[in-house]
Parts: sequence; structure tokens; C-alpha cells
Amino acid sequence: MELLNNLVNSVNGLVWGPPMLVLILGTGFILMILLKFMPLRRLGTGFAYIWRGRDKGDETTGEISPFQALMTCLAATVGTGNIAGVATAIFLGGPGALFWMWCTALVGMATKYCEVVLAVHYREKDDRGEHVGGPMYAIKNGLGRKWLWLGGAFAIFGGLAGFGIGNMVQVNSMAHALQTTFNVPLWVTGLATMVVVGLVILGGIKRIGKVAAALVPFMCVAYIIAGIVVLVVNVDAIPTAFNLIFTHAFTPIAATGGFAGAAVMAAIRFGVARGIFSNEAGLGTAGIAQAAGTTTSSVRSGIIGMMGTFIDTIIICSITGLAIICSGVWTSGESGAALSAAAFEQAMPGIGGAVLTVALVVFAFTTILGWSYFGEKCWEFMVGTKAIWPFRVIWVLAVPFGAVAQLDFAWLLADTLNGLMAIPNLISLLLLSPVVVKLTKEYFARDRLAPAV
Repeated sequence: MELLNNLVNSVNGLVWGPPMLVLILGTGFILMILLKFMPLRRLGTGFAYIWRGRDKGDETTGEISPFQALMTCLAATVGTGNIAGVATAIFLGGPGALFWMWCTALVGMATKYCEVVLAVHYREKDDRGEHVGGPMYAIKNGLGRKWLWLGGAFAIFGGLAGFGIGNMVQVNSMAHALQTTFNVPLWVTGLATMVVVGLVILGGIKRIGKVAAALVPFMCVAYIIAGIVVLVVNVDAIPTAFNLIFTHAFTPIAATGGFAGAAVMAAIRFGVARGIFSNEAGLGTAGIAQAAGTTTSSVRSGIIGMMGTFIDTIIICSITGLAIICSGVWTSGESGAALSAAAFEQAMPGIGGAVLTVALVVFAFTTILGWSYFGEKCWEFMVGTKAIWPFRVIWVLAVPFGAVAQLDFAWLLADTLNGLMAIPNLISLLLLSPVVVKLTKEYFARDRLAPAV
């Protein structure tokens, strides 16, 4: 077991090491250049499309509304990474890590846009008549059968990673947070979560989309309001916080208090890695959800999809990071969710920790829902629709196990598989980028009602 653990540790170091981070950032930057910075210029259009996307549309062109598809994607991406992941990045890389999370998100918008455009453009119908898409289908239908092995690799990595990073790790975080804050036994959280998750995902993407559309906007707005309260309490520290972020993105930071100090490379590495872990730009998951949306335009879906990265990292992760830095707790020596909880508790004594725990629980729960659909479509690609019901049952049964198990190795393995998903996805994005550029030019040449904002 120790040998296996060391092997996976070594692979994980390669997967999330500098070469992979450069590949992900580099791909995003190349795509942003090819698109002539369209994702940044069309932010206003993106928010307008989100609002308009609440309408269900023609059910023959998809199973859920574009808004529900975005909320399903956000359900999976807005999770423990927005609370524990940001805190870990700052703990290991210093305040400068937040700057590199922002950079990851800005170029990641181009990556996410291209993922969704290709997923919708190359989607197909399964033998139940439902739309399916994602990197595996873009590879199969865009690059041809000789590249089918690459789509299969993505599906294998995604289908296995989901059980760890999208299921057991999430419920484990929920269970321990509730036990620490409210003394709820781990097994109680596991069983209760299993029942609720089962009620939702056994109804398929339509029920997942409805629950996500109802829960995700509420949880995001509520968390942002709570974070703003922390910033208001520490308003005098905001200028200093930004100074720390921009200064230590490019210069080392010395040890202070319980903070051990960090080099610039640590700020870059952990900022980029945790940014990708949070918004999943480059991993290819967003296209799987958006391919189920009712749409006749892959570009419109892409614009809606890229907004998930903006909301996840530029808004929600920034709230967490600024709360930690402004409150001064980043030098306390705490890490992970405990560090974020300390920031909220400092601003709201007596209730701050409870508020953060509730946010963590809701974020993790919705991640389990979103990732269930991603994993399901990966297994469907490999085995066919006969895999759907067995997958859903196994997914639900894995929940209580994750709540009570010791998951150090499972987390390491899932994190590694999660990173491996990026390789086939990034290869397909680069090879199919001319298709994305062509579709984008044609759309904006035809649709003069989408002015740049």
C-alpha cells in the first residue's frame, strides 16, 4: 500500500506540477489570442444571455434550459475549492496566490468557452433520445475515429475521478464540518445526504437542473453577502490586502506569525492549481452539462458557459480570499476550511463559523449533484446507456461510505485522475480551435444584436 501511495504521489506531482500548469495556462492564453479577447469583451453579453437563458426553449434541442445547464455546471464547480481551496492556496503560497487564481480564471474563460462550443457543436443523441456531449464526443465527432482512444481516456479519467473528487471527498468535508460545528455524527450526515442525493439524481438531468437552478443562485448570493459583511467589518484593511496580493504575486513573502513564508513560484503554483481545481477550466466538464441545454447555437452556449468561470473564481473565490487577507487570519497558521472559518468568525463572532459551515455543506452537496451527471455521461460514453442506472445506484451508495471513511489516498488518487482529464481535453481544444474561431466569427457576423460590452 505504501508503494502504491508513493507511486500515486509521484504521478500527482507530475500531473499538477509546473509543466501541466504551464500547459493549462498556455492553452488558455493561446485560445484567448485566437479569439481576440472576445471572452473579456463580451462579459456584458454573457450576463445578458444568462438572464435570457432562463426560458426553457424548444425541448427538441435539449433537455434543460441554458440557465439550468449553467447552474448544473456551477453546482459542480462551486464547492469546497471556493472555501478550502482558496484558503489552502493562500496558506501555501501567500496572498500573491490570489492574483494567480485571477489570471487562471481570465484565460480560463477562453478555455471554458471553447470547451462548451465544441461540446454543443459536436453533441449527439443517445438511444434514449437525449443530447449528450463533452470532450469525448468532440474528440470522436470532431477529430475522427483514429482519435477515439483520446476520448476514451478522458471518459475513464472522468468516470473514476468523479467518485472521489465529486462524491466521497465532498460528503467527507460536509460530515466533518457538521461534526466540528454542530456535533452531528458522521454517519447521520452520510445517510441524510444519501437519501437527498438519491431523490435528485435518480430523476436524471431534468431534476438535477431544476434543483441546481433553485439552489445555486441562492447559495452564491448568500455567500457573497456574508463575505461582503466580513469585508465591511475590515474595510480599512482592503487597500493593504490588495497591496499584499499584487506585491507578493511577484516577490517572495517572509515568514510572519503562523505563516511559514513563500517564494514566488509557490504563489504561482498553488494559485494556478487551486484556481483550476475551483473553476475546472481546462478539465472539460462544463461542456458535458451545457450539451444538455436547449439551444440552437453553440456559440451562445459557450458565452453562457464561460461565465461560470467568472462567477466561480473572479467573484466567489475573490470574496473568500479577500476575507482571509483583510481579517488578518492568513498569518494564524490555520489552513483549509479552518482558515476561512477563522476569517468569518473574526468578523461575525459567535456565528461566523456556523455561517461558513452551512455554506460549505451546501456547496459540497451541489457539487455531488453536478458531478453525478459528469460521471454518468463518461460511463455512458464507454459502456452505453445501460450503464446509467447502475452508475446512479453506485453513486448514491458511495455517499455514506465517503462520510465515514478515511480518504487520504482516495483524495490523492481522485486529484490525480482529475488532473489527467485535462490532457486529452487540452489536446482536442488546440486541434479543434480553428472550428471554434470559425463558428465564433460566423455567429457575430450574423448576430448584430450582441454588441460588445
